[in-house]
Amino acid sequence: MILIIKNGHVVDPDNNVDDIATLIIRDGIIESVVMDGKEVDESCADKIIDANGKYVLPGLIDLHVHLREPGFEYKETIKTGAMAAAAGGFTTICPMPNTNPVIDSPDMVKYIMDKAKDESMVNIVPVGAVTVGQRGNEPTSVIQMVKEGAGAISEDGKSVMNSAVYAKSMKMAKEAGIPVLAHCEDKNLVRAGALNEGKKSKELGVNGITNQVEDIIVARDILLAKETGAKLHLCHCSTADSVRMVKEAKEEGIRVTAEVCPHHFILCDEDIPGDDANYKMNPPLRSKADVNALLCGLRDNVMDVISTDHAPHSKEEKQKSIANAPFGIVGIETSFALSYTYLVKAGWLTMRQLVEKMSTNPAKVLGISKGTLGEGKVADITIVDLNDEYVIDPDKFLSKGKNTPFGGYKVNGSICYTIVNGDVVYSR
Repeated sequence: MILIIKNGHVVDPDNNVDDIATLIIRDGIIESVVMDGKEVDESCADKIIDANGKYVLPGLIDLHVHLREPGFEYKETIKTGAMAAAAGGFTTICPMPNTNPVIDSPDMVKYIMDKAKDESMVNIVPVGAVTVGQRGNEPTSVIQMVKEGAGAISEDGKSVMNSAVYAKSMKMAKEAGIPVLAHCEDKNLVRAGALNEGKKSKELGVNGITNQVEDIIVARDILLAKETGAKLHLCHCSTADSVRMVKEAKEEGIRVTAEVCPHHFILCDEDIPGDDANYKMNPPLRSKADVNALLCGLRDNVMDVISTDHAPHSKEEKQKSIANAPFGIVGIETSFALSYTYLVKAGWLTMRQLVEKMSTNPAKVLGISKGTLGEGKVADITIVDLNDEYVIDPDKFLSKGKNTPFGGYKVNGSICYTIVNGDVVYSR
């Protein structure tokens, strides 16, 4: 099977390509990248995609999604989450372990891998739990989970509050050669908070969540990474001090990377229109000053990755009040367009930087041979039309979850093709 993608503007930071080029793909592997002007024999092709006027990118990678299976299939499944990922241009996704039962053993990792093999058209890299049952007391069998396919560990949804237990798990992760994906939240400071502590939380009469809830654990986790030598990745950073601490840690040579979600760099707590739980996520929407710090951190490459924290819930759950509804919004089908519109079009990032943060860098965090369009590499490819303007319509999502604050937003950057292992798994 030979696939040719021609006339597209290829942006591949890993190989320093930013130009018109033709990709020749044979049996799922990129055989050659032919720069503009050189003739290509198309007679051998089984399929040709003319990407004229479009951008050809290494397949997008999301380090942080919730597929809800097993246990919460009414919210999302591996199959529906994978379909949504493909529609969002993602070729590789990392589902978090806070399912029921928790992904905390080699058998559970194997379960996810087997389901993914049967039901997912994108690559799935499971994230194993840090502690058994995510109870915070007993480290999981990290090396054994990695042998079954786990690509990272995380206690996402909560923090491991016992630092001794966490340090032990970090050491095992280092030995296994995988990163620790950290949800930074001091649960003793949350106090049933629902929104960022400020004018809006007071206006709506709900308990507030201070920046310190995140910042204290960010500081702790960085220090533990320094002590253990583990590869630490900070999930869904939302505060100015998180950005500052990441910068300082990197300057000190500590192995730390960090991600930001689109909702945190686009919206602030002042944008919450009222008692609408589609604006409730964890961490919460912060202040304008925090949003600006996140934008600057992304621009200056302090913050390495854009992830979604895709967190689907049922319509009934999100129709509850902010005080009573669960945290989380969906994001995997809107992430690229929102990021392009509010970062690249707005002048915060170059297109190369966006690709780095949505593909190249996530691959580096995981330590996998993806996020590249190099010759000899697997053909995971995303083709986008940056000129296509459309309005986000949650009713058209392939995800079971429709819970987003971005319904009705006008954006640029539609996904035209998502290609996994040389096969077209999504086309518009």
